[in-house]
Amino acid sequence: MKKVMSMILVLALCVALCLTTTSCGSTADYTVGVCQLMEHESLDQATKGFVDALKAAMTEAGKTVEIDEQVAGEANLCTTVINTFTAKKVDLIMANATPALVAAANATTEIPVLGTSVTDYNDTFKEGIPANVSGTSDAVPFDEQAKMMIETLGLVAGDKVGVLYCTNESNSLVQYNAVKALFEEKDIVVEAYTFSETTELQTIVTKAANECKALYVPSDNTVAQNDTIVGAACQKKNVPVYTSYGGAICYASLAIDYYKLGVETGKMAADV
Repeated sequence: MKKVMSMILVLALCVALCLTTTSCGSTADYTVGVCQLMEHESLDQATKGFVDALKAAMTEAGKTVEIDEQVAGEANLCTTVINTFTAKKVDLIMANATPALVAAANATTEIPVLGTSVTDYNDTFKEGIPANVSGTSDAVPFDEQAKMMIETLGLVAGDKVGVLYCTNESNSLVQYNAVKALFEEKDIVVEAYTFSETTELQTIVTKAANECKALYVPSDNTVAQNDTIVGAACQKKNVPVYTSYGGAICYASLAIDYYKLGVETGKMAADV
């Protein structure tokens, strides 16, 4: 009963942005730098969709584009990747996941930056979204997600649902608070099971599986990259796992189609 939904959040740019002819020895009309947080199926699909859509648009326009795809591997390395793009004076940066977007926004106010696989731009930029930043969002309809879990599991007042997320990902807290409020309207108990280092994940998810009737995982890149650990622990206790991104461990989900999300971001890049 997996339902795939593609939700696109287009944030209006506050200033007109235009791509300029690239330098640095490239023979292409434009150069684009892609900073992907880590290797994971969802992020990989978003990058692929972006590249496919942008290349198709450029071909149709009779232009060429050079796309430099880089995977940071972890959040603190995104800045290193972004700095190589700014040094090359690329025409546009695509930041795949929140840490990559933050690194890009901190590095430049002149180069257009498009985000994807980002849940909440307003939460990410509490003091205001920078004028050169726009993009697409992977936020899911939390009310429908909670309703689906209640109906498929027959949850009643007093039942306990765990929400597993990494405290290093601020957007995961936004999702936790949204889902928590919806469950508590039905008097369903919600508890956050959090970790900051992946070495803690096994212990935390084992605790959650022992204590909860079901486990919900928001769009959290750190959990997604290590979700085999989550799946194994919950399977032992026969605890169903619901996620915002789908995946092999997921019992059911209203998940984002990340390829389509990337495609929409690529179309935005072609219009910038």
